Amino acid sequence: MAEIRPFRGLRFDTEKAGRIEELVCPPYDIISEEQRQGYLRENENNIIRLELPAGEDPYNEAGKTLKKWRSEGILKNDEEDSVYIYEEEFTVDGITRSFKGCIVRVKLEEFSKGIVLPHEETLSKAKEDRFNLMKATGCNFSQIYSLFNDAEHAVTARLDRLSQEEPVSCLQDGDGVTHRLWRVTDSQEIEALQKEFAEKKLYIADGHHRYETALNYRNYCRENGIGTGAEDYVMMMLVDMEHPGLLVLPTHRIVRDLEGFDADEAMKKCAEYFDIREYDKVETIEYVLSEKYKAGEKAFAFYDGGDSYRLMVLRDISVMNGLLPGKSKSYCELDVSVLHTLVLERIFGIDAENMAKQINLTYVKKLDDALSMVNDKKAQCAFILNPTRVEEIRDVAAAGEKMPQKSTYFYPKLITGLVMNSFD
Repeated sequence: MAEIRPFRGLRFDTEKAGRIEELVCPPYDIISEEQRQGYLRENENNIIRLELPAGEDPYNEAGKTLKKWRSEGILKNDEEDSVYIYEEEFTVDGITRSFKGCIVRVKLEEFSKGIVLPHEETLSKAKEDRFNLMKATGCNFSQIYSLFNDAEHAVTARLDRLSQEEPVSCLQDGDGVTHRLWRVTDSQEIEALQKEFAEKKLYIADGHHRYETALNYRNYCRENGIGTGAEDYVMMMLVDMEHPGLLVLPTHRIVRDLEGFDADEAMKKCAEYFDIREYDKVETIEYVLSEKYKAGEKAFAFYDGGDSYRLMVLRDISVMNGLLPGKSKSYCELDVSVLHTLVLERIFGIDAENMAKQINLTYVKKLDDALSMVNDKKAQCAFILNPTRVEEIRDVAAAGEKMPQKSTYFYPKLITGLVMNSFD
């Protein structure tokens, strides 16, 4: 099954580079140009210069910057092979949570082998961007986030035991999330971890584009007779999928620029499949949806402006079998499958290609943003969703299928810049 290895992580020397808080950043794909410039104003050595480079030839610029920082000692490789334990602690809705996993090199495997399993579709443009960056730098700057089954939770127990000392890095980011990093160099402990993962499959939670890019880069090196063999592995953060601190948040769907849109007419068509009830206070959306979530019902909040909204509850899940022939029961019963196939495609006329290109569909993570877009006339309506369950992600991946885009949003995101994986 999964083959993991320790590595000599590339990390900032804070005595030369600056405070670690000023050197890290969130994932590149959620950073605006204004934010990128803000990070660099705070510290010119921020990892954003490597992860999201700018200029006429951004990839070449990233390669030159990496080489310069290594020669100047701003970035240094650890002297011993290490497994890195990473913890995030955060507060949502007044409840403080934390989860912990290990950052390692994982041997790249084709998805067809069933060892590393994806769950979401990817876009070619994003993969081309990451491939060009990897060719120019020969480095992973951020971790792919993956989950594993561990009925006895033995791995988490081991990681907890090995992270009792002070971390080698600790910071709190602008969202109030605390990040901690420990190094494990004991060869016996590392070997024990390797044996535990040798029996496990890995389910990609976040980083599908980067994993597929790593496969492409490995193949590119083989075809051109270059590389060191290190490109056969990619840096991953591995977390027990039953860890109590894991949190998956929903991603809401916004409909815009749809010709002939009529909200009332659309709801009449939806009434063939859904029980629809109107509520007069938008403040109750999250509570009402959460109650349906606990009951295992397929429900969405439909909002088209004002103070009220309509709750849609699917009457009979079996309708999905005819709409998605050949798909697994797990896939057919996803909330996003119901919304995309039965509502957006069948009733609203927004086909899969339209959704992928986001012609009439926008994805937002915050409820307030979804409501504001409708009220500000930037959108015609919004569908507010419940989150996808972790076990649903596992089951769809195990069936060899991929969910629609933006089906999952693991919170918080892994931070970039605590440790990097160089292929040299």
